Amino acid sequence: MAFFVARLVMGVCLAASPGKAEEESWIVLSDDLASWQAPTGQWFIAGGAAMDPANERRLTSQPGRGVMINGKEGVTENLVSRRQFGDVEVRLEFLVPRRSNSGVKLQGVYEIQIADTPARDNAPPKGDDCGGIYPRATLGPPYRHIDGGVPPRVRANKPAGEWQSLEIVFRSPRFAAAGQKTASARFEKVMLNGKLIHENVEVRYPTGHIWRQQEKPSGPLLLQADHGPVAFRNVRVRPLPLP
Repeated sequence: MAFFVARLVMGVCLAASPGKAEEESWIVLSDDLASWQAPTGQWFIAGGAAMDPANERRLTSQPGRGVMINGKEGVTENLVSRRQFGDVEVRLEFLVPRRSNSGVKLQGVYEIQIADTPARDNAPPKGDDCGGIYPRATLGPPYRHIDGGVPPRVRANKPAGEWQSLEIVFRSPRFAAAGQKTASARFEKVMLNGKLIHENVEVRYPTGHIWRQQEKPSGPLLLQADHGPVAFRNVRVRPLPLP
């Protein structure tokens, strides 16, 4: 039986709009920097971003609001949300210039890679390509991967300088009352530019060089800012009920 919320106005039953209710469930994180932990470094709010035609490894900005850019030099503090999330859905748009690199980290430790990674002679994508679940690594020296991560199913990224969309449905690791992990984190679904790139992928460890870090049932959303210029807009999250 379908249930709905309704109100009575002048004797007429008006059903609440499901579209409006769904829209109100999203938490917007890109209107300003107040939703992010200090320090936020050189991040600033702009009305637009584009690849600089005079230097394709940099970004230009336009006045206004709604776009977050990681400084004029493109290297600054990572953005870490004030709010903690367990199971969560994330939707955002990003833009990187030539050869730049960023990432979206669920709970601050499970990374979907963002990067300018053009196709290499029709070679299949890798875990550190755009959209990949980033490999585990060691800082070394030298820095090196110790596994291949999880490549995206298809190469779905656009060329540098174009806005791209990323949608993530993430399930956090599960723990028993005594603290032992009973289930690993999982990317239930990841869409890049409207194409399915991951589905029900178990992530047994944090990614990158922090793979030994203790896992938790919740954590912040992290937007990486220390590997090159990047802009984000329409960053929205909503907590999910238990499956």
